Amino acid sequence: MPTPSTTPQLSPSTITHLSSLLATAFHEDALTRWMIPDEKLRAELLPGFFRVFVELSAAHGGVLSTPDGDAVLLFLPPGAEPDGAALDAAFAAALGEYADALRTIAGLQEERHPHGPPHYYVSFGAVRPGRQQGGLISGLLGELLARADAEGVGMYAEASSPGGEAASRRAGFELLGEDIVLPGDGPTLRPMWRNPR
Repeated sequence: MPTPSTTPQLSPSTITHLSSLLATAFHEDALTRWMIPDEKLRAELLPGFFRVFVELSAAHGGVLSTPDGDAVLLFLPPGAEPDGAALDAAFAAALGEYADALRTIAGLQEERHPHGPPHYYVSFGAVRPGRQQGGLISGLLGELLARADAEGVGMYAEASSPGGEAASRRAGFELLGEDIVLPGDGPTLRPMWRNPR
């Protein structure tokens, strides 16, 4: 399997590509459907939404991708402290009227996010359609697991789909408390934690 690469210096074209990859992978995800119910608008807005996440992760050295760009894993390392006001403004510009839905999600996530032990926070992973089930995400996640174990720190993630939960469990994550349930019979996020080994 090709060696994954991580770099804080992503080219504009790479940022655009990875943002599009994430938007495609999460177009039908329950979380993005709740946030942007209209399918056409969701397709239009998600690339800009994910661009904010790609740029945020890249600024902290938190982008792992396969050399061909067919899979990507975004994360924040221990100690990363994003500028909340700047992020809110970026998401507002990307989502417009749907930014309030994201604020609701983010507020619930913040309430449950572990703030004690240092840890890597895995935010998103995606694989190009047609390449799923080939171990690409597992390979990227494995590299991050090895890094966390070598540093003796934990890892935290929130699974938004059965597939995401299954991948997390295979990597040694366990449930961390109750699910995060979005309002109005919305979807759930499943907080998960992995201790270093």
